[in-house]
Amino acid sequence: MASLQATTLTNGQTVLGSEAIQLFAERLRGPLITRDDDTYDTARQIWNGMVDKRPMLIARCAGTADVIASVNFARDHDLLVAIKGGGHNAAGHAVCAGGLMIDLSPMNSVRVDPDARTARVEPGVTLREFDHETQAFGLATPTGQVSMTGIAGLALGGGWGWLSRSHGLTIDNLRSVDIVTADGKLLHASEDENEDLFWGIRGGGGNFGVVTSFEFQLHEVGPEVLAGLIVHPFEAAADLLRFHRDFTTEAPDELCCYAAIIEAPPAPFLPKEVHGTTVVIFALCYSGPIRKGQKVVEPLRTIGDPIADLVEPMPFTAVQQMFDADYKPGARNYWKTQLVEPLPDEAIDLVVDRADPLPTPETKIVLEHLGGAIARVAPDATAYHHRNAAFSFNVFPRWTDAEEDEAHISWARAFMAAVAPFATNGVGVNFLSQEGDERVKAAYGDNYDRLVNLKNKYDPGNLFRMNQNIRPTGSA
Repeated sequence: MASLQATTLTNGQTVLGSEAIQLFAERLRGPLITRDDDTYDTARQIWNGMVDKRPMLIARCAGTADVIASVNFARDHDLLVAIKGGGHNAAGHAVCAGGLMIDLSPMNSVRVDPDARTARVEPGVTLREFDHETQAFGLATPTGQVSMTGIAGLALGGGWGWLSRSHGLTIDNLRSVDIVTADGKLLHASEDENEDLFWGIRGGGGNFGVVTSFEFQLHEVGPEVLAGLIVHPFEAAADLLRFHRDFTTEAPDELCCYAAIIEAPPAPFLPKEVHGTTVVIFALCYSGPIRKGQKVVEPLRTIGDPIADLVEPMPFTAVQQMFDADYKPGARNYWKTQLVEPLPDEAIDLVVDRADPLPTPETKIVLEHLGGAIARVAPDATAYHHRNAAFSFNVFPRWTDAEEDEAHISWARAFMAAVAPFATNGVGVNFLSQEGDERVKAAYGDNYDRLVNLKNKYDPGNLFRMNQNIRPTGSA
């Protein structure tokens, strides 16, 4: 194996000797991939097509020992390092240019204990894989809404979805982790062991190490829930969004209902004359008894004159995959997001005015329904701070032509700037794109200084910086 020139933590260059690379490869159970390997381009790909970086080496980890060897190699050679779980985040931190990618995707074991209602999960597991195992026992925990998402990145940033109003954030259901820190040590963190680290992991992203195992609490869910879409013409958008605002304020925890403005797809359940037009949808999931849910959601089904009502009992696994077709990998994505309280009429009118036409068929404006159990956890109980927001307001442009990047990014920024006077100062860290230090600080609010102290303790050299970075004291 030839010597290679790689990127350092400070974006300098270092030479990796052939003997060092060969010794590293021999310490791995999984393969060490170089740019000459046939599998290289597939291994380096992530979900967001805007991100096209070429690491010098990719360590495809088969287990914890491989993770330890990779962290030690990166630290000893001062390498820029990226950690890939599912690779689904819009910011694209799972891949780096010229450094080492530690690829956890082969580590995809899920072990469910149905009696204890817990699951032990490796970091390469996707939501689809997680749901497949837990729903075999009628169990689940709150995760996201796109099943290709990796559990690791979602959980470390907080994580919310259809079950969060009933059972909290993903991190609120995390019992313990095993984590490899920057010094190459494997630590166990829980409420009873390395408690400070466990606090920071729950929302602090990948800033403190590489988690090799998650232990989640599970809850009885399904296997069928009441869920689906209600599609309305855009002409009624303002009235529908006002109704959604008022209705969700009093909704029980078992109901999660998103409102979105999208372009109608050429789907068989929609009339052909609607295809390609802007529509408003309610996307909902009621996770309690279905008969009770029918009464709860009836106002959502009787408001206005819907084009289609697709709400019905369905497998929870199907609900979790409901939006997969809209978020396939490879397209270019840029996200702007802000946590908001119920929007006043003036803000709703502004959103409706700016939303039609949408810049591309795949672009979406989504109001995600929060509250419930999320808000019943103290803001300083975990690193995730912004517990009290009612909604997350998201602008998700999505396109394919690189020459249109600036136009779509500018559109999203201008849209969010117009909404900003009606937003809180908070943001969910999982939804940040490449937006700088001040936005990271906004995500953590009053918890930020405590997180910096943890970073000083567990990663003072900022080895784990390819993330929404919490910089240690004195770091450039």
